[in-house]
Amino acid sequence: MNGAERLAIGLAAVGRPAYINLGRTAELPAERTVDDMRQTTWDVLDAAYAAQIRWVDTARSYGRAEEFLGEWLAERGHTDITVSSKWGYAYVGEWRMDAPVHEIKEHSLERFEVQYGETRRFLGKHLALHQVHSLTTDSPLFGDRALQAALAGLAAEGVRVGFSTSGPRQGDTVLKAFELEVDGQQVFTAVQSTWNLLEPSAAGALRQAHDDAGALVLVKEALANGKLAVQPPEEIKRVADLHEVGADAVALAAALRQAWADRVLLGAVSPAQLRSNLAALSLGEDELNELATPPERYWAQRSALPWT
Repeated sequence: MNGAERLAIGLAAVGRPAYINLGRTAELPAERTVDDMRQTTWDVLDAAYAAQIRWVDTARSYGRAEEFLGEWLAERGHTDITVSSKWGYAYVGEWRMDAPVHEIKEHSLERFEVQYGETRRFLGKHLALHQVHSLTTDSPLFGDRALQAALAGLAAEGVRVGFSTSGPRQGDTVLKAFELEVDGQQVFTAVQSTWNLLEPSAAGALRQAHDDAGALVLVKEALANGKLAVQPPEEIKRVADLHEVGADAVALAAALRQAWADRVLLGAVSPAQLRSNLAALSLGEDELNELATPPERYWAQRSALPWT
C-alpha cells in the first residue's frame, strides 16, 4: 500500500476546544462551541472520505470525538471505515479553553471497563482496534494480570488490542509490551507510536514489532504536533520549496517511506489542511539531512506546549 490507504485521520485536535497542536487556531471556528466543533469534525471526515482515507483514530480523552464520529457514521451510512480508539485518559476539561487540567491518566481495570463501555456506546460495531493510551514502561498495567486478561478477552469480540506510546523511552515500552502474554497468546497485536523527523528514536523497536511480532504499526505525531509544518527546519523548507508543497507534506512523506509504518495518522483540523497533507503522496525519495533531536529534549519541549 502506497497511497491514501496507508493514511488515517486522527481526531485529537477536533474533538475538544483546546489541544497542543501548533497551527491549529486559525483553522478553527472562533467560538469553538460543541456544535461548531462537531461540524468541523464532520467537515474533516467528509474530506478524508472523499480522499479515499478509510481509517479514523480517536480516544475517550479527545473530548466528544467519539460522539462526533459515531454520529457521522450513522448519518453517512459508511460501512467501509476502520475505527481505532483508546482508553486510559479521561477528558476533564469541561469544554473550557482555560481548564487547569484537560485529561487525567489511569491504567486500571476499572478505567478500562468503564471507558470500553462508553466507547462501544458511541462507536458500536465500528470499533476494530482498542488501544491503551500512552503506555509507558512504568505503567501499572504490566503488573495487573486481571487487566491483561480483560484486554486479551477483546479478541473474542472481534476487537484487536493495541497500545500507544509517548515519552523518550518509547522503544523500551514497545519491546516490553510485546512480551506480554495471556494463556500463551500475545496480548497486543498493534502499536501506535510517535515517529517524526525530529524524534525517530522508536524506529528500531517499531521495525522489530512489525517484522518479528507481526504487529500493525501506526505512526502518530508525524508533524511533531504541528512544529514541522509551522516551524520547519531549513532542510525541510528547501525540499518543500523544490516540490512546491508545504513542509507538512515533506514530513509526512518521510513517515510514509518507513516500510514498517502500516498507517500514518493525519491531524488536520480543516479540509484545507488535509489537502496540504495529501501532497505527501506525490513526493518521491528525497533524502533529508539528519534532523533528529535527543529524545529527552524533544519530549520536554512537547510537554511544554500550551493548550490553545
